[in-house]
Order: sequence, then C-alpha cells, then structure tokens
Amino acid sequence: MKVAFPYMGTTVIYKKLLELLGHEVIEPPEPTQRTIDLGVKYSPEFACFPLKVVLGSYIEAVEMGAETIVTSGGHGPCRAGFYGETHKKILKNLGYDVDIIVFDAYKRDKMGTIKRVLKVKNGKSWITVWKAINVVYAMAKALDRIEKRIEKMRAYEVHKGECTKAWKTIKEWFDHDVKTIKDVEMTEMKSHKLLDEIKLVEVPEEEKIRIGIVGEIYVVMEQSINLRIEETLGNLGAEVERSQYLSEWIDYNIMPGAARKEHELYILKKGEKYIEEIIGGHAKQTVGHIVDYAERGFDGVIHLMPFACLPELVSQSIIPTIGKEHNIPVLTLSIDEQTGTANTLTRLEAFIDLIRNNKRTKTA
Repeated sequence: MKVAFPYMGTTVIYKKLLELLGHEVIEPPEPTQRTIDLGVKYSPEFACFPLKVVLGSYIEAVEMGAETIVTSGGHGPCRAGFYGETHKKILKNLGYDVDIIVFDAYKRDKMGTIKRVLKVKNGKSWITVWKAINVVYAMAKALDRIEKRIEKMRAYEVHKGECTKAWKTIKEWFDHDVKTIKDVEMTEMKSHKLLDEIKLVEVPEEEKIRIGIVGEIYVVMEQSINLRIEETLGNLGAEVERSQYLSEWIDYNIMPGAARKEHELYILKKGEKYIEEIIGGHAKQTVGHIVDYAERGFDGVIHLMPFACLPELVSQSIIPTIGKEHNIPVLTLSIDEQTGTANTLTRLEAFIDLIRNNKRTKTA
C-alpha cells in the first residue's frame, strides 16, 4: 500500500513509523508556493490556512502515487475536526481515488480506532507494531531534544546557517540509520557531537534574548509556512522555544498514564484564569504558555495564528490583558496565503529591537 501523510514539522517520524510497518511511503514534498496555490484553489475561501496547505500537500502526494493518506483529526469548536471529511470530499470531486484514514481521539470511538489501526498495521504482528511505536516514540523524544538545543544555539553561531545545515544532516541520519531504539540512542549521541563542533559567540547572560512561540500547532511547527520564524529569530540573535513539540503532543493525546500528561495539564492550568473551558484548537494552551514564558523570565512572545482560526482569535483578544498583567510583550502574526515576507521580517526586527532596548534600559 502506497501511503502518505500530512507534511508538518519533523516528517521523518511519520515516515519511519509507516516504513517499519512495511508500507511503501510516499513522502509529500515540503510545502511550496505551488502547494499553497493548489490548496487555495480547491478549498473553501474562508477555510483556515492549515486546511488549505494540507489539501495542497495531499494533492501533491496523490500525484506522486499515494493511494492512502494517514492523518490525525480534531475535536471541539475548532474546524480541524472537519478536515478529514472536507479533504475527502474535495479530493473525490477532483477525481482522485485515495483513501484517507483519520485518527481522532481514541476514547471517543474505540472500535473505530481499532479498525483504523488494523488497516494501518499492514498485517504485521502486534509485537512488530509495538516495537515500531517504541522506536518512533524514542525518535520523537530524541529529535525534540536536539531541536530544542539548536533553537538556543542558532542565536550565537559564528558562521550563520551552520545549525540549520546540521539539523538537515541529523534528520537524514535518523531517516537512514534508525531501525531500533539502540539506533536512536547512537544517532542522538552522534548528533550532539556534530552540534558540539559548531563555534558559538559567547554572550553575557544579561544580554541574551529569549522568545517563546505560541499559537495553532500547524503554523507553529511547520517552518515552510511560518516564514521559517525560528531561523529568522535566531539570525536576529534570539533564543527560541516553541509551545508545540511533537513528542509532547504524543504524550498528551496518545500515550496512556497521567505522568505523560503532566506538562500539558500544567500549561492548561496556567491558562484557566483567561479561558476556563477547552474551546478547540490550542487557544487555552496559547494563553497558558504566555503566562508560563513570563514566569520563566522570557523576554517576549510571538503568537502565530492562521487567518480565520476561531480559537486563536479568542486567545488574541485576551493577549493584551495577559501581556499587561505579566509584563511581557507579545506580537501576534496572522498567517495565510497573503502573508508577505518583507512585512513580517520588518515587524520581527522591530520587536527584537524593542526587547533589546528594554533590556538595556533596565540594566543602565
């Protein structure tokens, strides 16, 4: 079975799971302007940006021969819960014969989840499936640890671009060299040795700038559509930390056990003062992370939201109050097919300059 998946973040993790289950994997290309144009052309006009980009990515995957697409769903007021059905109908209307397998929260439809797992496991034994899940979970944890380190290092590179180049190499190592948990451990060690070789400028602690990135998961995690904001901020001299990482999403949404969910529950608790209920998407996590970043001494926050994203519009309306109460500047960027690179870069440069000047004033 030729299987594809949505392109989001560190896609080597999704690819590895499907390969370990014996599928022929069709990896969609990183989203480009063509991907966006395809999604915009065939999506409802006022659909949120991730729905459009994901649709464009699906079309490209089907053009490459994909017969089945495996994806996750959503729930609550966020329209992500309708993505699967919407994409199915659009692709069918376009004449594409492709099966879309959507994994929603398993507690809502346990029998349906089991049926979908049986399709994806590809006739493999449950022992093989369990081993594959453990390998991929270990990969997700390792890659997130490495990426978090890179997000801090990039601000201090002597030769700009070395961290990004190393990250590309590391993902290729995990793609080609990993089949067991032992391979994950060895590849992670090799990756950290590669990062140790990158020369960094020493910056006094009081001059360092730390920026948190919050918002809807797709625009936070997928660099090709958020103007590679982590690289941009790093090149402007700022350490970066995202509110969304794949291994943490897996812990909260898939892995059993209360201990796996402590981090997400902690963040949700932080946001309860401002949003009492889960209103869909990641709105409550967005405000919770802003509070958390402020309490941890971060210098500023970038809030990314897809244009017309209802949950993030709610969080955006509350952000000025949070910023004032916790004394932390927050810049909201709305992302869609009309977002201009030059305009966004200018806003980010001004935001970093503001933070840098504030720090100098405090230490003067």
